[in-house]
Amino acid sequence: MTLHRARAAAFAAVLTAAALSLTACGSAGSTAAGSGDAPAKAGGKAAKDATSAADFGGMDALVAAAKKEGKLHVITLPKDWANYGKLMDGFKAKYGIDIEDENPDGTSQDEINAVTSRKGQDRAPDVLDLGTAFAQSAGAQGLLAPYKVADFDKIPASMKNADGLSYNDYGGYVSIGCDAKKVSACPQSFADLLKPDYKGMVALNGNPTKAAAALSAVWAASLANGGSLDDIQPGIDFFGKLKQAGNFNPVEVTPATIEKGETPITVDWSYLNTGYTDKFKDKGIDWKVAIPSDGSYAQYYNQAINKWAPHPAAARLWEEYLYSAEGQNGFLGGYATPALFDAMKSAGTLDAAAAAKLPAVTKPFTTFPTQAQTDAAKKTVTENWAKAIAG
Repeated sequence: MTLHRARAAAFAAVLTAAALSLTACGSAGSTAAGSGDAPAKAGGKAAKDATSAADFGGMDALVAAAKKEGKLHVITLPKDWANYGKLMDGFKAKYGIDIEDENPDGTSQDEINAVTSRKGQDRAPDVLDLGTAFAQSAGAQGLLAPYKVADFDKIPASMKNADGLSYNDYGGYVSIGCDAKKVSACPQSFADLLKPDYKGMVALNGNPTKAAAALSAVWAASLANGGSLDDIQPGIDFFGKLKQAGNFNPVEVTPATIEKGETPITVDWSYLNTGYTDKFKDKGIDWKVAIPSDGSYAQYYNQAINKWAPHPAAARLWEEYLYSAEGQNGFLGGYATPALFDAMKSAGTLDAAAAAKLPAVTKPFTTFPTQAQTDAAKKTVTENWAKAIAG
């Protein structure tokens, strides 16, 4: 089943309300049934078939089933990405369930590859955190299990698959990060990035054919250079010009590359770049962040459960945790806008102090790409990216 991704005003409201990622690792020989334990039951159903906590007989029964499994396998979740480190620590402290975080610097495509290559194995990922294009692909391939968290009805319709195959979790804007101690004048726009002052400095978070962060950066560059949601090619051409000018840096951004000075200018999500401002302050790095004035683009990531999750009850409990007030405020604490921002604001459960720290946006992005536009953009980038930055 394909995912419903009409990006309408309800979707934009959450981002604008605040003014605003495999090669298998480890053992792959055993299977999910290898422990010898009977599959957890949910109200008479196997946990893998539960579509809500009610199928378990309520949250207490879900918690008990998840604790019995005792493990949760997540994938490509860097601890400094949208506050995932604290979220994983909070989940473990609350439920006593161990979390294995595999390939934290991987991509959305790596996640899908892990699902397909490890089907039926106990080292398969239980849950996924995917960029929109990749969530659509996973849904279309039949890789996701439908599940509706307790507050599913509070997630705007345009931000979720109606059947619960996936739903937005947190979002942010494409931004430009800059080490002000290594760069004489930090860029404020995509046009600025072409200046000769930035030789070998401008890097992306991943490869846009595999990573949603990089794909979104190319889309933002397209909007800044006469492109549209129907035409991402100007963004590819822009990075080709950066390459020809000698400004494009092929090193893929991580916190380590920033700390080492390898990637002094990064085009990345606002919540990551803003988080680096705090992370590196004590290390003498003056990290500045700007939402590009000529290419405003925002997106959400999406939560989903592997259809063949080896720990199906823990997977469902993880989703309940992420969409609780504690989990959503956790994302907010990492400078990301949570999907339930507006609902929590109305209910008085939003962390107002954390919300006040979200980066300001002068040109809110209000029209989001449809599934067809996203599929077309991904296809164009896949076909043309390598040639654009070759040489």
